[in-house]
Amino acid sequence: MRLPKYRTEVVREEGIADPDFLALGLGGTNMMAMLWSVAMGRRCVGVEMRGDPGLGVHWNIREDFYHHLGIIDDLMMRQYGEDGIPRRGDGRLFRLAETFYSPKSEAGDIFADELISGLASSLGDEIHISGTIYHAEFIDDRYRNGKPNRSITVLDRPNPPMEPDLTRVGRPTIDVLDGPSMFQAGAIEVLTFLRRYLQAIEKMDMAAGRVPRVRLYTSHRVVSSVGDTNDGFLRWFQHEDGFVRHPDGRLQVLIEEIEEFDLDTRFRRVRRPGTPLIDLGVPKLFVLAQGYDSSDADRLGFQQHDVEIDHHDGRGPVVAQADYLAGFLELHIGGRLRRRIASEFDRKGNEYWVRQIAVGHENDPEVGWLLVQVPDFKTFDPVLAGLVPENTPRKSAEYVAAYKHMLRDFYLDQAALILELPREDLETVQMPYGPKMFSLVERMGTDARVAANGVVAGDTFGNGHFLTSGGAITGMVGHACRVYFYWKDIDAGKPENDAVRTLADAIEEDTLGWLHVSAQEFSQALPINFGQERIAQIEAKSGVDSGARATTIDATRRHRKSLLPLDPSDWRRLTIRAGRLHVPEIPALQETHPDERAGSVVGAASDMGGGDGMPGTKMARNA
Repeated sequence: MRLPKYRTEVVREEGIADPDFLALGLGGTNMMAMLWSVAMGRRCVGVEMRGDPGLGVHWNIREDFYHHLGIIDDLMMRQYGEDGIPRRGDGRLFRLAETFYSPKSEAGDIFADELISGLASSLGDEIHISGTIYHAEFIDDRYRNGKPNRSITVLDRPNPPMEPDLTRVGRPTIDVLDGPSMFQAGAIEVLTFLRRYLQAIEKMDMAAGRVPRVRLYTSHRVVSSVGDTNDGFLRWFQHEDGFVRHPDGRLQVLIEEIEEFDLDTRFRRVRRPGTPLIDLGVPKLFVLAQGYDSSDADRLGFQQHDVEIDHHDGRGPVVAQADYLAGFLELHIGGRLRRRIASEFDRKGNEYWVRQIAVGHENDPEVGWLLVQVPDFKTFDPVLAGLVPENTPRKSAEYVAAYKHMLRDFYLDQAALILELPREDLETVQMPYGPKMFSLVERMGTDARVAANGVVAGDTFGNGHFLTSGGAITGMVGHACRVYFYWKDIDAGKPENDAVRTLADAIEEDTLGWLHVSAQEFSQALPINFGQERIAQIEAKSGVDSGARATTIDATRRHRKSLLPLDPSDWRRLTIRAGRLHVPEIPALQETHPDERAGSVVGAASDMGGGDGMPGTKMARNA
């Protein structure tokens, strides 16, 4: 067999070889880590293959994030002076903290690029990216003594800080997550403004002809192979590894430019034809933070294990997991964080607790991000529901259509309950995304250190419960600032090996804190991102112990269809269900339980239907 010949040129670009800090993956964790590193006088390189940020969710953000931005602003000024700080399009200094939030400006329906480019200020708008939470509401609709019961707790508005606290850094992540959410912001806008700051530093340094403090490669990845073959002997013969391990255990990294295209409903990536490999050399420190499923981490031998939780229901420890439907509706939730917990019953009358969350944005009438939990016993099986014949192929259009119909039907039912809007009204609201089924399974690695000079962080190391925006906070506030302390250790003379070991252990500690506060989200009653003081307030009003638990079912007993984690590429595959913008703000909460209202036909079995003599039996909803 005659194999084709490939000539692969390897280049070292001026100013990037052997950087102080290399970020593999440019999500929130690594961009904050880069900012800390630049602020500490280090030279940084960032590598990302997906281009600009594209994450479509909305985050509830703890106060510490704002303070960290302010500390970075202060460090940048002290390190480089005013001339070394980038400016926004209107000529103002680009300050991270005030771009995110300032009591002197307002929230609104904006894009980060409108603010940073100066367009907003040219129109007379003084705005910031985040919104504050004016209304924090908790609805407890769980049955008591076999009867519907509603308890509503409206919490005091958290007071946003007037200015950054320059001493508030390094708090244990468990303490950060135990505090209330202070801000709400679109993930894409937060990530975009961090990216634009880094790009502005790169641009100003290159324009000045000096070695850039930051270099970004946003359509690149660590080298994996030559050519675009997918399998077989040829792939093995051509294989190249972009990680080169040196005798001292440190890794050298080579990257390649890629092109992305859509093939058979999946995004494929290949090396851009004719481009050389780029040798980044051996970084002093690299952090790999590429999301929950990182092939680069796998190549370095990193592995995760399932996290188990003992729900004290007699079954012992089981895998911590839950299934949710996510969707985005164009309706006016506003500066509100509303959470609901309710009882659902299976055919045998066993009680399960389900949660919904509604998140909006201050002064933005188009943001309606809702997640609803699926009870463990719910299957969405069109055959069991009587929607298709028994032998209908699962990949047929009829089966898939029935399945998706059941998802949307259940989602809108649950959304109506938390929004206090009639179901028929929600049918007419424009829906740019979802409902999308996904499973959350908590996983965590055993050691964050993967090389003498490298660690994994963010979701790549471990993931907890997402309803709290805990992943974003653990990564951007916890893991990222540990890189700041790494540089402080180095500056203090700590040996590099010891400093990396300390960094890896701190990343593990942060993730363990996230997992600890996440545990109650799987089977207990009260949400963690309201803060411990507010949890006590809810507990006192509802009369339900926050440690009380509901029935759960282990993963092996579930009968689900097509459950996968949310795919980041989904956000570039928006399928808009056309409709109207629901401009009025959502109604105030009613005092009566939904099952006790006039016209309700769903008894103790709620929307699931009953069985075994319980009221409300509906075959399509039992499935």
